[in-house]
Amino acid sequence: MPDSNFAERSEEQVSGAKVIAQALKTQDVEYVFGIVGVPVTEIAIAAQQLGIKYIGMRNEQAACYAASAIGYLTGRPLLVIGGSPERNQETMGAFQEFPQVEACRLYTKFSARPSSIEAVPFVIEKAVRSSIYGRPGACYVDIPADFVNLQVNVSSIKHVERCMSPPISMAETSAVCTAASVIKNAKQPLLIIGKGAAYAHAEESIQKLVEQYKLPFLPTPMGKGVVPDNHPYCVGAARSRALQFADVIVLFGARLNWILHFGLPPRYQPDVKFIQVDICAEELGNNVKPAVTLLGDINAVTKQLLEELDKTPWQYPPESKWWKTLREKMKSNEAASKELASRESLPMNYYTVFYHVQEQLPRDCFVVSEGANTMDIGRTVLQNYLPRHRLDAGTFGTMGVGLGFAIAAAMVAKDRSPGQRVICVEGDSAFGFSGMEVETICRYNLPIILLVVNNNGIYQGFDTDTWKEMLKFQDAASVVPPMCLLPNSHYEQVMTAFGGKGYFVQTPEELQKSLRQSLADTAKPSLINIMIEPQATRKTQDFHWLTRSNM
Repeated sequence: MPDSNFAERSEEQVSGAKVIAQALKTQDVEYVFGIVGVPVTEIAIAAQQLGIKYIGMRNEQAACYAASAIGYLTGRPLLVIGGSPERNQETMGAFQEFPQVEACRLYTKFSARPSSIEAVPFVIEKAVRSSIYGRPGACYVDIPADFVNLQVNVSSIKHVERCMSPPISMAETSAVCTAASVIKNAKQPLLIIGKGAAYAHAEESIQKLVEQYKLPFLPTPMGKGVVPDNHPYCVGAARSRALQFADVIVLFGARLNWILHFGLPPRYQPDVKFIQVDICAEELGNNVKPAVTLLGDINAVTKQLLEELDKTPWQYPPESKWWKTLREKMKSNEAASKELASRESLPMNYYTVFYHVQEQLPRDCFVVSEGANTMDIGRTVLQNYLPRHRLDAGTFGTMGVGLGFAIAAAMVAKDRSPGQRVICVEGDSAFGFSGMEVETICRYNLPIILLVVNNNGIYQGFDTDTWKEMLKFQDAASVVPPMCLLPNSHYEQVMTAFGGKGYFVQTPEELQKSLRQSLADTAKPSLINIMIEPQATRKTQDFHWLTRSNM
């Protein structure tokens, strides 16, 4: 008679780490960014064994930034997996014990701890599905330490299939008809193309809308490239004028938050009509009551608009007074920027730097940017020609994202478009937040060129002579202004310390040469430390960049 106990003992077993890794693999997770330690090291090893790429970072913040950028680029948004104490030590003051699930629930779309190893595939599928359905967002899965090495019978693990792709929702037909009518009756129309349009892969339909009806458009920072920046209907160089005097504005996946000045006067006309196209119902009507709301997938809704507008032949007249106003403002702003860029005085200013960088940028490169003036001025000069090829500090204006974003873009570039480069443009202060990720870049030999635009400070700094004079009177903590950093810091040596190429440049000629050499060298990453005038700033603006309260 067969020994049933022996049969049970000999049944194949699997560790919790492998169950977690397999659940991630099943949900098409391609990349994991992190820092290993107790108790998650085995999860990273198991993930690599299944073909998932693990990128070990130097800071958990940067790991999260990289993972969030990968989500934006690949359509598999951020899933955070965190280790927690063993279950039998809960409430005892265990190592790093903290109510992680409860804390993350405030900031994520889904936060949970599996009740058992057997439940892991179900919870991970739900987390991934929650992250990509509707407006995408982060999710958290908590893993108790004793789960990781716990052995369970393979037969007890319930297989959960890959979650279905997000359903495509469309706007109400009546609302589409109303929106088309409002657009046709506009005297001074404007399209604003947001990050949501890029994420929705709406580039083909939006470009058709722009070109077929000859409508002026303005991209938000990460909406750049959905329609190329050099398109004749792009009015980015007349941004303030376009926003201030448009009578009908169509928002494609763009929020009326601080980036768009809340949609309120004096940045807009008091009676401007907004048409909001968004995947998130809760976003509709924020700050301004819209004339029309179109709830649905941005690509699908744009196609609905095209179909409705096609019913009656129409296009916005390209020789209208509105187009003339916009073109005149664009011409004057471009002339002012060109004048600043052509100045030969040293140290260089921002416009001179970006002018020479723009001249050499490959058209298909990713542009990553963060900083204050570095990011703000850079986005007006550095062009994007492809969708989802610009990553910057975005809605939260978070400093420190740059190197993590660049690492994510570089991983995608290496795997999907070999030879494609990532240009990461950093202010010197912003670089300091995640500068040690240069080692990560060198360890994985990623196709990244870092440009540190160095003005010796936050917003503004001082030159070496002024710095030395200040220190004659008191110690640095007493006399150095809070925004100042050490003058002439050699950030390029951070790169050379880890085997990459570093350049210290002070003139346009040195900048041109170092960038040309960096682009030609596909074997190693580079860092170009670009010294500029410490007091350099933006050209005069019609409005302050940050909309203030009237209270």
